[in-house]
Amino acid sequence: MSTTVAASPRQTQADRSRDTRLKLMQAVVECLVDVGWAGTTTTLVSERAGVSRGAQLHHFASRGELVAAAVEHLGAESVRALRADSDALGRPVRTPAVVGLIVDFYVSPLFAAALELWVAARTDTALRELVIPLQGRLGRETHRLAVDLLDVDESRRGAREAVQATLDLARGLALANQLTDDSVRRARIVAEWSAQLEERLA
Repeated sequence: MSTTVAASPRQTQADRSRDTRLKLMQAVVECLVDVGWAGTTTTLVSERAGVSRGAQLHHFASRGELVAAAVEHLGAESVRALRADSDALGRPVRTPAVVGLIVDFYVSPLFAAALELWVAARTDTALRELVIPLQGRLGRETHRLAVDLLDVDESRRGAREAVQATLDLARGLALANQLTDDSVRRARIVAEWSAQLEERLA
């Protein structure tokens, strides 16, 4: 999931600063996936990133600043991953492939990291103010992608709701996969819903 940043002797200070920030952002996401929100401390993040505490504090003076930047990074990475997977499908795309792509995204480590933030934000007002825009961004992006790939005319009655139901289904399947491997059951549900969606949008 993480990207290794190669060092170069010709790197400028700005390059090194950008690389350090990127390492910290990637470390936050990895920590959220591996140890959850409660276990994602600034000390662990700096260790995972391979940077000193001083370097971390230079870029992010508090956990709040670090989390705010990580939320933005998580949103950007999620959108990038969705678009890359979409481009890899080619055109035209069959309905099962579209539904599978969306479900796979929600089952991915990126969504697991976002989910940790969403759950914590339920009782953390400051975090909630950061996470709500992320939730909205991911929702809009996945909806827009589904409409494009399925070639949906949202002016038709029920078309928009059918796409939204697909996204809600995908999130539900992702939740079901958090504690145990739900891939076998999930594949059956994706196949059945794809058939119903195709009929509904025809």
